[in-house]
Amino acid sequence: LKSYVRKMKLNTTSGKRTSTVLIYKKALKKSKGVIGIITAGTSDIGIAEEARLMCESMNCKCICSYDVGIAGIHRVFPILKEMKSKDVDAIIVVAGMEGALPTLVSSLVDVPVIGVPSSIGYGYGGKGVAALASMLQSCALGLSVVNIDNGIGAGAIAGNIANRASKN
Repeated sequence: LKSYVRKMKLNTTSGKRTSTVLIYKKALKKSKGVIGIITAGTSDIGIAEEARLMCESMNCKCICSYDVGIAGIHRVFPILKEMKSKDVDAIIVVAGMEGALPTLVSSLVDVPVIGVPSSIGYGYGGKGVAALASMLQSCALGLSVVNIDNGIGAGAIAGNIANRASKN
């Protein structure tokens, strides 16, 4: 792949802890759309990076903060304060295990939140099933949910929201 990219004079961007690679010919232009991306744990970073690459391919700026799960709930508040101050248009939240972080975030912000259940987890609700069920059962307003490990889908939704919001 590297030799092909060099031969064709293409640019690449890759994510941390993911095999996803964004390949493009012209430099990506940035819109005014801004997206926040949060993970509950470090195991969720690969999925978040897929979402980030998708958002960037849609010309959006991303503000990322990883490992801010509710096991250390005090870590969430400064991150959300920063995202609010940077006027994010949407927030993607990736969480495994019980999947509670998207509900918490959605209850604290006034922008759309896209919950991404990750397949990280074990026990009865392993492989993302408990996280998915938790997010789908949430009563927090403004939370939408994509399927397990669907960082690409979450990035596409957030990119559409941010690009639409930046037109106004």
